[in-house]
Amino acid sequence: MIVAMLATLAPALIILLCMSGLISASETAMTAASRGRMHQLEREGDRRAARVNKLMGDQENMIGAILLSNNAINIGASALATSVLGAAFPGPVGILITTVGMTVLVVIFGEILPKTLAITRPETVSRTLSLPIWWVVRIFGPLARVAQWIVRQTLRPFGIQMSMETDVLAAHQEIRGAVEYHHSEGVVESGDRRMLGGVLDLSEMDVSEVMVHRKSVFMLDADQPARTLLKEALDSGHSRVPLWRDNPDDVIGVLHIKDVIRAMSDHDLGLDEVDVASLIRKPWFTPDTTKLKDQLNAFLKRRSHFALVVDEYGALQGVITLEDILEEIVGEIDDEHDTAVEGVKPDADGWYEIDGSVTVRDLNRALDWDLPDDQAVTIAGLVIHEAQTIPEEGQTFIFHHHRFQIIKRRRNQITCLRISPRLDAEGAWLESHSV
Repeated sequence: MIVAMLATLAPALIILLCMSGLISASETAMTAASRGRMHQLEREGDRRAARVNKLMGDQENMIGAILLSNNAINIGASALATSVLGAAFPGPVGILITTVGMTVLVVIFGEILPKTLAITRPETVSRTLSLPIWWVVRIFGPLARVAQWIVRQTLRPFGIQMSMETDVLAAHQEIRGAVEYHHSEGVVESGDRRMLGGVLDLSEMDVSEVMVHRKSVFMLDADQPARTLLKEALDSGHSRVPLWRDNPDDVIGVLHIKDVIRAMSDHDLGLDEVDVASLIRKPWFTPDTTKLKDQLNAFLKRRSHFALVVDEYGALQGVITLEDILEEIVGEIDDEHDTAVEGVKPDADGWYEIDGSVTVRDLNRALDWDLPDDQAVTIAGLVIHEAQTIPEEGQTFIFHHHRFQIIKRRRNQITCLRISPRLDAEGAWLESHSV
């Protein structure tokens, strides 16, 4: 009698557990599959990937339908086992056998095994099971929406709003985390890691963080004699030179060296004969709060590579170029007029002598350090921020696993300092000090 009951129960349980396992695997695979990979496969004509993307487009409804169907199957399997085994083993013994047996079967074959397989190959599993899950969503979707409505009404008095909309910031953090993880695993090289991080930073950084500060901008007085002005501009090594009149803050235009050379070549003119006023281009001013991504788009739209940065009062703060923005992505773009790492010089003992005007981001890129760049733009600014004072010459500080020694100070500005390689908790160098 018992054998006959078990023979009748076994096939039904196997079918129900297989269905539960497939649905559990699909839940894990759908949520773990790379959205970028799925979109790429869809563009290549993969219909199963397109079905996955459509299902993920309404992720809340899909997850609700999967959970409803999976629970219905597991409860049905447990009810069937209880009815059969309860008749074969009356009383508490039958309940105990059913509870223990179904728990083991559901957990191992309905949850752990299928989810383990799905997490190892989420893209393959999600595409393979996309059609069955599409039918599950069609059948259980209406019930899932009712359940979601009940959940929302229950949470509303507590001020909790449910939304499955994509958070751009969270998406950026997810991508950044994935890059950092693959870098730690050795899959992504340091250069690629910095490049990908630079792309993500464009929407978070202002032009004021990467611009050339006004004190470092080469500008000329427009009222100088033509020969003097043009000779200084040609000797500067810059392709574009801002011109001012009466006051360096009053920039009247930008002189493009190509315009000068073209005018001299086309009309066979000397420096004294060039009409500088006719070559001056109208200056383009941009606020210092403009995001790098917006400024890059503006450069591309206007087909211009040079802008003057002003603050909220209209005072000149510096200049920003297309090259400055691109260098945030690809690193320093060196030409015959650049040094490898301007302002950074290694000492014989392994320390680095660094100009205070060197930016923290450039230093991190050059030496593969991880000094914070969210509180200060330059390395001098970082020291002042951390020290909470303007240090004196000869003072030494230790923070962020580095030792900072002040070498030169001009008025209230740190102009030169030495920084040690990274230190461990006991103060020992983590890096080789060979130059």
